[in-house]
Amino acid sequence: MPILSTLNKTKMKKLFLIAIAAAGMMTAQAQQALEAPSFFSNWSIGVEGGGITPLYDGSSFIGDMRGAFGIHVQKQVSPVFGVGVEAYTGVNTSSWKSAPAYPAKSKTALDNSYVGAYGTVNLMNLFGGYNCAPRPFEIEVQAGAGWGHDYYTENTAKDHNYFATKAGLNFNFNVNRHLTLSLKPAVTWDMSDAGVSQSSAAYNKEKAAFSIFAGVAYKFGDGFQCVDTKNQAEIDALNAQINALRADLAACNAATAAAAATAADLANQLQACQNRKPEVIKEVSNNLQSVRYIFYKVGSSVITADQMPNVEMVASYMKNHKDSKVVIKGYASQDGNLDFNIKLAQARAESVKNALINKYGIKADRIKAEGEGIGHMFTENDWNRVSICTLD
Repeated sequence: MPILSTLNKTKMKKLFLIAIAAAGMMTAQAQQALEAPSFFSNWSIGVEGGGITPLYDGSSFIGDMRGAFGIHVQKQVSPVFGVGVEAYTGVNTSSWKSAPAYPAKSKTALDNSYVGAYGTVNLMNLFGGYNCAPRPFEIEVQAGAGWGHDYYTENTAKDHNYFATKAGLNFNFNVNRHLTLSLKPAVTWDMSDAGVSQSSAAYNKEKAAFSIFAGVAYKFGDGFQCVDTKNQAEIDALNAQINALRADLAACNAATAAAAATAADLANQLQACQNRKPEVIKEVSNNLQSVRYIFYKVGSSVITADQMPNVEMVASYMKNHKDSKVVIKGYASQDGNLDFNIKLAQARAESVKNALINKYGIKADRIKAEGEGIGHMFTENDWNRVSICTLD
């Protein structure tokens, strides 16, 4: 046991610092990759049995070993760091020996006992990362402190109580998520008079005992559960949806801008129309025989049957007067879109022209068809859906 016997206080401090750093690191990792455990999860309880032997000079490592048994309760804070409490006791073998070689033999069935708190660092998870399931084999560093008690006979010495520290390794064999078998070598130091003199230095092997236990522990719950923090397929699908929505938004913005431009243009046309001085249509000739009217239905340039006699009268006049000509002016009422009404007024004039040419054989060069847009010659708005034929 040369390595264990040369441990010193500085090394123990380093061990505790490593455990604290590991706990902080793994807690940060757990926030990213593990479900946050509740206080009541990841507890375990275990029992151990083995042997304890003193390490002072002149002792027999095997001959002075006595049987021991213990129990522990542990909380696994993260996949790396755990905390717990433990208690164990050594079986009284001094009663097997005869005095005076063992004058301080215990009067009870126990030789010594220890109760303490401890922390563990899982080296496999610390350096290899937690793979979301217990490894078949793991190594832990364990360090702790507590209360020690040695039992003596009344006629030799009072029972000895002392502050103790303990350090060791746990070799864990995980049968499944709930059951673990362990081999636990450790060293416990009596720190009661540490530093009082040069011969009573801390972590003195003359006041140390080696123990080795085999144990079994049952773990409650399913341990630490990993969170799937990154699913690339889902991320790609979501990115595709986001890009599609962005494209739709851009198209909607473009359509909105186009609609706004159209609305602004129509507003300008409306304003121009409202600002334009109304045009009054005056017929040059007062001879009612030279003017004929063809009226239309709303939004239509089709000459209905009841209006055809007026067209026929124009055609008859032009057949009887070979040198005569006609000027046809088409109008629309104030209802509807301005651009549409301008085109409708032209179509109404053209409808009369086409009827004179196609139905009555009047030559095209004797006919002039003009669209005049919105008509204001009649106060009755419906009457302004008209083509006015003026014969010359």
